Amino acid sequence: MKPGMVPPPPGEESQTVILPPGWHSYLSPQGRRYYVNTTTNETTWERPSSSPGISASPGPHRSSLPTTVNGYHASGTPAHPPETAHMSLRKSTGDSQNLGSSSPGRKQSKENTITINCVTFPHPDTMPEQQLLKPTEWSYCDYFWADKKDPQGNGTVAGFELLLQKQLKGKQMQKEMSEFIRERIKIEEEYAKNLAKLSQNSLAAQEEGSLGEAWAQVKKSLADEAEVHLKFSAKLHSEVEKPLMNFRENFKKDMKKCDHHIADLRKQLASRYASVEKARKALTERQKDLEMKTQQLEIKLSNKTEEDIKKARRKSTQAGDDLMRCVDLYNQAQSKWFEEMVTTTLELERLEVERVEMIRQHLCQYTQLRHETDMFNQSTVEPVDQLLRKVDPAKDRELWVREHKTGNIRPVDMEI
Repeated sequence: MKPGMVPPPPGEESQTVILPPGWHSYLSPQGRRYYVNTTTNETTWERPSSSPGISASPGPHRSSLPTTVNGYHASGTPAHPPETAHMSLRKSTGDSQNLGSSSPGRKQSKENTITINCVTFPHPDTMPEQQLLKPTEWSYCDYFWADKKDPQGNGTVAGFELLLQKQLKGKQMQKEMSEFIRERIKIEEEYAKNLAKLSQNSLAAQEEGSLGEAWAQVKKSLADEAEVHLKFSAKLHSEVEKPLMNFRENFKKDMKKCDHHIADLRKQLASRYASVEKARKALTERQKDLEMKTQQLEIKLSNKTEEDIKKARRKSTQAGDDLMRCVDLYNQAQSKWFEEMVTTTLELERLEVERVEMIRQHLCQYTQLRHETDMFNQSTVEPVDQLLRKVDPAKDRELWVREHKTGNIRPVDMEI
């Protein structure tokens, strides 16, 4: 669900109902609809007739609604439509509702919305299901607007915070993978060192004949294999470990940039929301003050009351203008936050896909290097196999005898 602006109070008559010229409808604080003639300042509980020639005078239905003062009734209900307040509220893309109103109808407005971390959302029970931005995909930009209960405690975690946690977890996994490859490199280097050392061992160096040649080749194959493993470890470092580390550093920078950007927007949004609430409370106080001074004028408690009413009227107007200005700034901040949330969640989604694909490619490179190492290792023992097939004990005996013989005369028996 995506955030929307807080709707205005439902005090205005539906545009499909036509009222006589000069008449407008509003809701009282108790939720009852009444009508105001902005030309004569007359009020009535019953809807004036829209038939031509019929007077809009309230006649016997004239109500006892409070006096209109400076565009507001003493009860705090605006006597003129919001569009005459000289401050148009910005509308969010795809959302025709605006935040805030100086009308007491705000209570009903709150029932149609919910506020999460200073962000206003349509209430799920009063608003139809909103269209997903990417309906054919399980995209980050559609499913992380609300909060989720924290499984580690009793609090909640913001949807964007969950995305950040996933990205941070991915960064940690990538770090551990690079450490794993580093340990693999150390094993290869140590193995190569031990093989090279063993190939220089003098054990069985005096073996002779074709078997001696095969044995010498066995020892040489160890040196060749050591060289293969050294090359394998070097390629693991340059083609697997190093790219993993470099990507991790770039990924870390991208994550920090996204985190700080959204955090700044959320702080700005919270500040705007606090300003709206402060201005709303100030307007309520000014309206109460205006109502009290109006009542004093009616019972003529003081000669200065009329002057006080003018002053209270100016302050009430100023408070109303301040509220409208704060509401407009809030809506702009929320609209900006919404746009950046979509952009940033899609960027986090792209980064995650890029991270997974990068790791997959480098693990494929690891397996490829491993296959190559096995192939080279096999090539080091092939000469050994060839020499072992040529080992001929009879030939070796002949050669040895020829070289070491002491004589071919056999002893004879002694005669008595």
